[in-house]
Amino acid sequence: MKLLSALASVVACGSSLAFALSPPVIDTHYGTIHGSLSPFRGGDKAFVYKGIPYAQPPTGANRWTHVGGPSYWGKLNATEFGPQCAQTISDAGIFSSGKNSTSEDCLYLNIWTPAYENQTDMGSKKLPVFFWIYGGRFTGGSGDVKTYDGTGFAQKDIIVVTINYRLGPFGYLAHPELSAESGTNSSGNYGILDQQAALHWVNENIAKFGGDPDQITVGGQSAGSASALDAMWSPLTKGLAAGIIAESGARGPHDPMTGTVATSYRTKKAAEAQGVRFLKTMGVASIAELRNASMDSLLVYDGISDTIWDGTPFENFTAAFMEPPMWRPNIDGYVFPDTYFEALRNNSHADIPILTGNNADESGATPTLAYSASRYHALFSELLGDLSDEFFSLYPGQNRSQAAESGKEFWRDLSRVGTWRWALDWAAGGANASVYTYYFNHWPAEDKSEGAYHGSELWYTFNNLPYSSYSNVTWESEDYEIETKMANYWANFIRNGNPNGDGQPHWRASRKEAQTMWLGDQWKMGPITNDNKRIQFLHKWTSTLPAW
Repeated sequence: MKLLSALASVVACGSSLAFALSPPVIDTHYGTIHGSLSPFRGGDKAFVYKGIPYAQPPTGANRWTHVGGPSYWGKLNATEFGPQCAQTISDAGIFSSGKNSTSEDCLYLNIWTPAYENQTDMGSKKLPVFFWIYGGRFTGGSGDVKTYDGTGFAQKDIIVVTINYRLGPFGYLAHPELSAESGTNSSGNYGILDQQAALHWVNENIAKFGGDPDQITVGGQSAGSASALDAMWSPLTKGLAAGIIAESGARGPHDPMTGTVATSYRTKKAAEAQGVRFLKTMGVASIAELRNASMDSLLVYDGISDTIWDGTPFENFTAAFMEPPMWRPNIDGYVFPDTYFEALRNNSHADIPILTGNNADESGATPTLAYSASRYHALFSELLGDLSDEFFSLYPGQNRSQAAESGKEFWRDLSRVGTWRWALDWAAGGANASVYTYYFNHWPAEDKSEGAYHGSELWYTFNNLPYSSYSNVTWESEDYEIETKMANYWANFIRNGNPNGDGQPHWRASRKEAQTMWLGDQWKMGPITNDNKRIQFLHKWTSTLPAW
């Protein structure tokens, strides 16, 4: 009786907890959307609306088409995540909080909002929106990954949207037949078109959830980082993004890392030629026949890689210069009219604030990196050719210990300098908006043996420790302090395109001064190398390489 009496008292007082138990019903012209309460952070901090269709299912005759908007659904019980997009290589399974099922019918999005005290509050709010695109080499991943749970940001009065988009051969098959039937003479960018369709849906509907359609920051990590930048490169999303967060990250057009994995692309000609070969591999003579092939038969070719580094010195550095996935975007003249180099030179991109950077132990650098002195000299002599003597004077490797340390410094310098150079090219092309670059170097408690590995910053930026992580992780007080600072920087940028505020160390926008913001174990503007001669050397070397 005491419990019932207490609950009655809470309801009578009109507390936020009482309201939080009944998320507002969202009324759209597709029908109503009925959400639920997020189970995290005490269970009364956020509402979540899962599995909302934002497009027609890309199945049957719609396979490899630019699908239209969703059909009328009447009443949608948005309490479960939709299936993950068809894939065999999945980052999602480890942390998935959804069904962990895959399907071609997968174009759904999820929305987290604060637990508003009154239903009338929702329509009157104009909260900033974080539109998140997952990574996974364009062949894996999902919007239901617990690492991307939006409750932590919702607690900061930020609305979070995660999406699913087509992957692998379903998202990136190009072919002359597909280009001919498209009406735009383009094909192979279906996963990107899905992302853009979701962004258009959010722009049109997010106000009903209390969001500001004019303050949508598009973010992502790895392939999601490249995709977030695509929202700035592509003319099809003009005016939809107020800012971009690209975690691992933007690099200069001459930086060889731009050609590997996430930011790599194919020309339309190369993509269509590969599509022709793929049909032969599948034993079919036309796209019509391929549309009748089973999902599983196509997934056999999900994780194949391209061979752009074959026959080059880069093939000896597979840990750094991974071959990019075969299934990736292409410069089709419609979704992407220009290469990165052309877009920066011509300023043919959205001029909006960018936050981008790298982690210490990715792109070639790892805590366990090891070279013998002879191997170190042989590898880098082949890579750098006539510039080898200058390289070894800056990155000496007279013994195993020195070679390992110099190797790590080289890869980390290349990352920091490459991103800084991108910021300079951004300004040189005529863009006015600020670019904020960072270098994250903390080793998370989740797995300290891997260092500040690829994606390790995500534990902190989403403000959702510890519920997003492995159940057996004991996070340390330092991790929670880092989470607070990282999430504050990210939240500030999402709100207004500037990470500064909350009394935190000042983060300066990139400029000719060769510095970046060090995050994690330090909180300050710091050098991009410990010797400015290295900057000159890296610029000299990369300027001899092709531009992406």
